[in-house]
Amino acid sequence: MGKRPILAVTFGDASGIGPELVAKAMARSDIHEAARIVLVGDGWVWSEGQRIAGAGIRTTPITDWSQVSESGSPAIIEIPTVAKAGIVPGQVSTEAGRGAREALRFCLDAAMRRNVDAICFAPLNKQAMKKGGMAFEDELHYFADYLDVKEYFCEFNTLGTLWTSRISSHVPLADVPKFITKDRIKAAARLTYKTLNAAGFAQPRVAVAALNPHGGDGGTCGREEIDVIAPAAQELNAEGLPILGPYPADTIFLKARDGLLDAIVTMYHDQGQVAVKLLGFERGVTVQGGLPVPITTPAHGTAFDIAGQGRARDEAMAQALLLAAKMGSARMVTRG
Repeated sequence: MGKRPILAVTFGDASGIGPELVAKAMARSDIHEAARIVLVGDGWVWSEGQRIAGAGIRTTPITDWSQVSESGSPAIIEIPTVAKAGIVPGQVSTEAGRGAREALRFCLDAAMRRNVDAICFAPLNKQAMKKGGMAFEDELHYFADYLDVKEYFCEFNTLGTLWTSRISSHVPLADVPKFITKDRIKAAARLTYKTLNAAGFAQPRVAVAALNPHGGDGGTCGREEIDVIAPAAQELNAEGLPILGPYPADTIFLKARDGLLDAIVTMYHDQGQVAVKLLGFERGVTVQGGLPVPITTPAHGTAFDIAGQGRARDEAMAQALLLAAKMGSARMVTRG
């Protein structure tokens, strides 16, 4: 089987479907063939996740990353992050948010020491994370701050054969225009191309989306395409990156659906999210792009409405784990 990357996995928000998703995914042999799994979090959360999922996964308790074995069952490092008494399935909880962040911090510290090659976390709840002390708009900005990232970073969503990035993320729609700059578009496109290379695309086909309806209709419906987006794409071409577009947002995903594009740089959150979730909500993965360690998670949320019922589908969780393992392998090879 060869040497596999070490993949740290957290249970996400203990009040949501994360623990049961991890339990269901751990029953898949392809995941264990791809990586050495180390579960990180409370033992009771793992036990509860298995109970809800109807799983019985044997794990090996360890206390240090050096104890990770090349063979055998998944390892688990139990760290006390959240008290069982403070968790109610399906409810936003300060304690669950704090616990999810503490488990992630533990993994980030390990990544900075090069003890792990990649991280995958089960779904988080942003409201709970903020109530639990996260002073950022989302987990990506928390990661970037904790890892002292100075270069451009952004969130990617992928269905495996189609990736999207975006110029602006979790901001009000009214604020989007101020993010539409040549520098941000070029940085996002460069990072998209680089990240797809790391995910196994030899020559990624990347295009940028227009901002305005019909691509601005020659300037009669907005000038961002003429003044900013098209010039940014042209400058990228001059650098040697074959970035296409801009294409109108209402047709660019038809090109992707038909297999003509591998990635789309969108201008704002829902421009890409609506299309990707329609094309494959149950298998979508989010990649935290621009960080020094690969970090992935399912693209869906904590699904509080079905938490604790055993009904959650684990395909997106499984795909997030497999992608983290693939990207972790590249990082492991790079470090030698």
